[in-house]
Amino acid sequence: MIDRRTLIAGASAALLSARARAQSAGAPVRAAAGAFQGTIEGGVRVFRGIRYGHAERFRAPTPISAAAEIQSAASFGPVAPQAGSRYGAQSEDCLFLNIWTAEADPRARKPVMLYIHGGAYSGGSVTDPLNDGGALAARGDVVVVTVNHRLNAFGYLYLARLDPRFADSGNCGQLDLILALQWVRDNIAAFGGDPRRVMVFGQSGGGAKIATMMGMAAADGLFHRAATMSGQQITASGPLNATARTRAYLGKLGVQETDLGALLAMPREKLIEGLSATDPVLGGGVYFGPVLDMKWLTRHPFWPDADPRSNAIPMILGNTHDETRAFIAPDSAKMRGLGWDNIAERIAPELRIDILPEWVVAEYRAHYPAWTPEQVFYDATTCGRSWRGQVIEAEARARAGAPGWVYQLDFASRTDPRRGAFHTMDIPLVFGTLGAAGSQTGTGADARAASKAMQDSFVAFTRTGDPNHAGLPHWPRYGLDKRATMVFDARSRIENDPRKWQRELFARVPYIQPGT
Repeated sequence: MIDRRTLIAGASAALLSARARAQSAGAPVRAAAGAFQGTIEGGVRVFRGIRYGHAERFRAPTPISAAAEIQSAASFGPVAPQAGSRYGAQSEDCLFLNIWTAEADPRARKPVMLYIHGGAYSGGSVTDPLNDGGALAARGDVVVVTVNHRLNAFGYLYLARLDPRFADSGNCGQLDLILALQWVRDNIAAFGGDPRRVMVFGQSGGGAKIATMMGMAAADGLFHRAATMSGQQITASGPLNATARTRAYLGKLGVQETDLGALLAMPREKLIEGLSATDPVLGGGVYFGPVLDMKWLTRHPFWPDADPRSNAIPMILGNTHDETRAFIAPDSAKMRGLGWDNIAERIAPELRIDILPEWVVAEYRAHYPAWTPEQVFYDATTCGRSWRGQVIEAEARARAGAPGWVYQLDFASRTDPRRGAFHTMDIPLVFGTLGAAGSQTGTGADARAASKAMQDSFVAFTRTGDPNHAGLPHWPRYGLDKRATMVFDARSRIENDPRKWQRELFARVPYIQPGT
């Protein structure tokens, strides 16, 4: 039997425990979208899993209504449906964002860094430990936001030419991001952010999504600086090719294009299985990405020039020195037994452009006679396939007089030196997640120096629209006269027109944006 004294003691203990939890989490933040209870981690207020909208299959997202009760923001929301489950629970209703702030006070007015994850348009999530905003926000000079959104068929299956009910389907993923930016505009001040100084930054597919948004009228005024990290989007998928891909996808699922009811009724797992359909344009798995639908996207982002609507937005464009060492492992079948007798055959499909591979190899051997077949393979595929789009975008903006700065990351893997400065290597350097799972930077003084240089540049850029700061040599705007480029490394430096020879070699043939 429990006596009165025990009951009182138990109630008191429960009250003290509740107060302790409240103090450890801080007071709820009250914004236009409602009140949110996050956590405190390392002196930083963290709000995970804040819903910014609702997603209905193949339709534009809808905004949320403010809830009357305090909403818990202690854990990540589900991620977009995709092949594999490395990021945890998946749901079509995946429109959640996360906030890290050192000062959740409307008077703080700190600039905002909003990150869009990579994974092309088919996978990925900001719940990846490399994307944790804690270290970046702990500096105290920015508010960090990361965003999940719809991907692959859920975000980019173009159905508009088959069924007018789905007029927005080819760009739902882009519209999710625009809705997230609208949420930030309306609510971020309550978390200490300045809605007039929002920088979007994204790696790989995240950078491509940013380049695409720079050509979308619906995104006008929602962000004020942009930084793309190994992610470009020169042209979008044309509506005819997008429709051909849709037909291939429907065929894989056994759905008649004249009756899409079955597509709406299918479980999401079945729709993910359909992604293995063969792409009728590229071969391989079917591609999904933004579509020139003439509703939300009415011209290509960087063709025939940089879209004038975004030329006033300052922009950083960056790539890593050895991009394709992330895609083609040194011990993969593609690289085993690589020699001068077979390199042309193996390099041809990896260049992703229509150029004579034997000629490319001969030119490299003449220019770099000491290089091995492996060195030629990785440099040519990086410069012809991954770096080329960034060059085009930077040159287009330079011709338009738009403010732009270019970087190249030379800081190489410290855990597997064979991979060099591979694709994604700049993510932990910018976020400061050097010791997180998946990082190959190491945590030594050299990595910390490279990280500080990149962080300081990105923060300065977010604050002022200019990446220059006292800790680096002067970083000039990118122009066609010198092509000044910041080379980030343990000791960062400026180089004019790095890899000029490769740039000129691959400029001899037209660039084809993968997927378009």
